[in-house]
Amino acid sequence: MSDLVKLPKAAVFGAANGVMFMTFFGMLWASIGIIGSHELGAPWLLVLSGIVTLTLLIGAISLFGKARNMNNAVTPNEREHWKKINRKFGLIFGLEGLAIFIASIICNITNHFEVFFPIMAIIVGIHFFPLAQLFRENFYYGTGVVLCILGIITFFLPMNATLGNVSLIATSTFIGFGSALTLWVTGLRIWITILKQLKQI
Repeated sequence: MSDLVKLPKAAVFGAANGVMFMTFFGMLWASIGIIGSHELGAPWLLVLSGIVTLTLLIGAISLFGKARNMNNAVTPNEREHWKKINRKFGLIFGLEGLAIFIASIICNITNHFEVFFPIMAIIVGIHFFPLAQLFRENFYYGTGVVLCILGIITFFLPMNATLGNVSLIATSTFIGFGSALTLWVTGLRIWITILKQLKQI
């Protein structure tokens, strides 16, 4: 019997949560990009972000529904295994939030808040490395690397730029849309992967 047949209910719930996280935080990053871009691409950037967010939200909800309808029995060992994973995930997520909070305080104190968003992207990227090991998902390594690279590149961009007749915050626009796209692609990948596995059960 293949591992796909043994796909546990908890794994589907976890994937649904993963898609939800990518959707929500991708939306937040897109908001940073939209605010930074001012009137550039309005209203289409907002419409496109809304469509992507709604699509992934539907995907997350559909996975929650599929998980609830699964009847495969969970052994005590499997239950304990997923409890440990959830605890480790909570620790990783909590440390990420703490690091972002500390970074925001330091940036404010030093009057360099303009570097906060690229630093936050790097922190978010780094937190994907332990997640990749925890969930045995190599794709997360790619997500982490891309977010870190986006953050580093942003340090070298001019703060402000003019495109046509629109003055925009170049750093916020770049890191906002770049990070949003990265998280959305990751969420889509999680959704598609689980759907393929469920079809093979």
